[in-house]
Amino acid sequence: MTTEVLTVRLDQVGKRYAIGQPWVLRDVSLEIRPGTLVRFDGRNGSGKSTLLRLIAGITTPTKGTVRGRPVTGYVPERFPPALPFTGRDYLTHLGRLHGLAGRELAARIEASLDRLGGSDIADVPLRHASKGTCQKVAVAQALLPGRGLLVLDEAWTGLDEPARAALDELAAERVADGGSVVFVDHDKNRLAGLTAQQWRIKGSRVEGR
Repeated sequence: MTTEVLTVRLDQVGKRYAIGQPWVLRDVSLEIRPGTLVRFDGRNGSGKSTLLRLIAGITTPTKGTVRGRPVTGYVPERFPPALPFTGRDYLTHLGRLHGLAGRELAARIEASLDRLGGSDIADVPLRHASKGTCQKVAVAQALLPGRGLLVLDEAWTGLDEPARAALDELAAERVADGGSVVFVDHDKNRLAGLTAQQWRIKGSRVEGR
């Protein structure tokens, strides 16, 4: 399966959650090209997670447009608690949403968990799982497409050191393979060895750094 090479374009994007409420983001215009790593910074509550959801297609802009989104894997800032699935069942459900099925889906689930050191957690009920286990499942589901855009919202939080290192490697591989990685992380040195575009959210606007 080949990588979809698409540039994601945000054109004058704004987001607020209700009429009369403050704008979380305003007039955001930027491009995320294939083969690029993009980091967004900003204080807590500045709109980083909202921007990543817009890029990933999880939410729609109040104004402006988002164009060119490729196949996308997304790790949210918070994993939904007390899900009534085992890790394998949850990954199977999410994989089917990506159009995967059968042996290919089963193989991708095993490969994704194995890469994160989580092969032994596939049959753990998520409602009884630790935060670290749930986070490995959250990352694994985003890896299932195996191509395109990877959007990581504090995805390293809760992972053990080997899994954090594995996610660093996976992000580098995605960019090297012509995909794109967009991320937010509290560690200022995260992926510091890679060339990255850096943007900062300040006062509901996005500025290059």
